[in-house]
Amino acid sequence: MKRILIIEDEKNLSRFIELELNYEGYETEVCSDGRNGLKHALSGEWDAILLDLMLPELNGLEVCRRIRQTNKIVPIIMITARDTVLDRVSGLDSGADDYIIKPFAIEELLARLRSLLRRVEVLTTNDLTVLNFNDLSIELESCVVRKGGEVISLTKREYDLLVIFISNINIVLTREVLLNKVWGYHTGVETNVVDVYVRYLRNKIDEKNDGSYIQTVRGTGYVMR
Repeated sequence: MKRILIIEDEKNLSRFIELELNYEGYETEVCSDGRNGLKHALSGEWDAILLDLMLPELNGLEVCRRIRQTNKIVPIIMITARDTVLDRVSGLDSGADDYIIKPFAIEELLARLRSLLRRVEVLTTNDLTVLNFNDLSIELESCVVRKGGEVISLTKREYDLLVIFISNINIVLTREVLLNKVWGYHTGVETNVVDVYVRYLRNKIDEKNDGSYIQTVRGTGYVMR
């Protein structure tokens, strides 16, 4: 049974989410403030964490950052009423895997949770963490990328982009989010450089007669699915 930690201070909402997850067969635990939520997140084994942004004691961004200092694998969905691009970027940059805006349909939250739980097979053996998607694999500690078992040579920017895409399967990423995560907030680079590097990456991982791993979402950005 999958174990889900819910860190949410709105009691009615957290209870609703808890009941829906229990109905779907998940085991849940609820924390109503950031400090207690962080304690539970670090002391337990969780398959996913649902994390509110605005929490008493310790805000969601800080909770997420501290979780990621010791656990880089557990999927985290950030839940918030704040929906500006900067808010979404801050959430993703703090280590969240996905971001859902209040109010939301419970069906959407459940779908996003299922997607995160199945999106990437993460294998940890002999202290080597590998991200796998189809015939692509990334050995995170050694930064080695393989396709069908053969090593692919990528530049640092191409590698960083690929890690972000494989860590966010089925999630549409805007050019702004990709630019900030790969090049940083204070870069003077324009967003069209993202298009250039996505093209470079496609040339190295795609097969000529097959569709691209990375799909363009017109007017928004890119998604790997």
